[in-house]
Amino acid sequence: MPEPVILINSFEVPDDQAEKFISAWEKTRDYLETQPGYVDTSLHQALAPNAEFQFVNVAHWQTAEDFMAALQSPGFREAAEGLAGYRPHPSLYRVVRT
Repeated sequence: MPEPVILINSFEVPDDQAEKFISAWEKTRDYLETQPGYVDTSLHQALAPNAEFQFVNVAHWQTAEDFMAALQSPGFREAAEGLAGYRPHPSLYRVVRT
C-alpha cells in the first residue's frame, strides 16, 4: 500500500521580494489543492532575517505518485510560473519516527 509523503521545499527569496513570492506561492497552492492526492500545505517564514532559506513549504500528499502527477498536470506550469525566479530545494520525505 502506498504511503503518504511530505514535500519539504525551501526557497531562496531576496528580502525585498517576500510579498511577491508569497503571492506566487498562493497561486501555486490554489492550483495544487485541486489535484488528486493533495492533503494540505503550509508556508513558513524564517524569524531570522539572515536565514539561508527565508521560506519553507511543507506539504502532505497521499502518495509520491500523486505529487508527481500534479507536477505533470496541464495547469501546473502556468500556476507556478511566478515561482520560477526563486531557487527551490525540494525533496519528498516519509515519517520514520514520531
